[in-house]
Amino acid sequence: MRPAHVYANPTDEQYHQILDALHRQWRVATRAMMVLLSASGMSAAEIGALLHHDPATVRRWITRHNLEGLAGLPDRPRPGRPRLDSPRLGDRIRTLLTTPKAWTTGRIWRALGRPPLSLRTVYRRIREQARWCRPRLTAKSAPDHDTVCAGIRDQIAALPKGSVVLAEDETHLDLLARVRACWTPVGVRHRVPTPGTNQRRTIHGAVNLTTGAFHHHVSVRNVSVVFCYFLDMLLTAYPDAPVVAVICDNGTTHHSGITRRWLAEHPRLLLIEGARYSPQDNPVERIWAVLKQHIANTAPTTMADRVRQAHAFFRHRTPDQNLTTTAPWTSPWLPKGYGQDFWPGT
Repeated sequence: MRPAHVYANPTDEQYHQILDALHRQWRVATRAMMVLLSASGMSAAEIGALLHHDPATVRRWITRHNLEGLAGLPDRPRPGRPRLDSPRLGDRIRTLLTTPKAWTTGRIWRALGRPPLSLRTVYRRIREQARWCRPRLTAKSAPDHDTVCAGIRDQIAALPKGSVVLAEDETHLDLLARVRACWTPVGVRHRVPTPGTNQRRTIHGAVNLTTGAFHHHVSVRNVSVVFCYFLDMLLTAYPDAPVVAVICDNGTTHHSGITRRWLAEHPRLLLIEGARYSPQDNPVERIWAVLKQHIANTAPTTMADRVRQAHAFFRHRTPDQNLTTTAPWTSPWLPKGYGQDFWPGT
């Protein structure tokens, strides 16, 4: 009678203990097992999957055995003292960092249970698993986001031939300098003076989602009258277009009484509002990010100088650069295949 099959049933902890032993005190035996499994016809990838090693590591030990025999399997003498930490320390650090928190080297060291390592060693282990950067704020988006974007795509697809589609947004331009990390000489820290009293201007901007042409206007305040003036600028820029469609966010000036009355008097301009709490849909947001990076760490003495900086930024950008920066094809506003000949049959 054939005996019953017996299978090992280790716990997760026991399984990891066996792997640690194969990778540490019994690693020479593991290398000998690689050679035997290779001699029996298994590939390096299969051996690596079985013994939890990279296939390149398996090939290296097989090659060394072919050249030196069993004498080539033990570790060769290496300079320096052995590595100070558990082989699973990297996994523990990565697991910790998956939870958003203001993680510092000291805080990670304490969360790891205060291992007997210097903070400098802990820092080096952290650098193997992570990088120092700021988290990114993300908008919560509206529950009906997909429905609103589908409606925008339908409206664009229904436009007559020769229509122009633009994305519009506003941002603020401050006299107070925005500061960001940059390379500085060793031992020197740049100082950017503050203006004493901050001043602010509003920039309205719109990018042609087909050609990349960018239109902007600087004003003292963001009010409905200024927004309507900017819309009139867009109409003037495209006198032959049967419809100028402007997609924007849900700012109060976009649906105020003044704006609604102006739109009623100018039926050639179609104003389309996107989903609420979804700034990531608007390609113009990326133009603002590049502008603020361009003028960061600079401190002009007057607001007029700051405005001239913004004008110079837009003057020296080409439509191709605007298209590359805004990447409108990634926006959920545009229907598939949108481009120069999007309305060929109309």
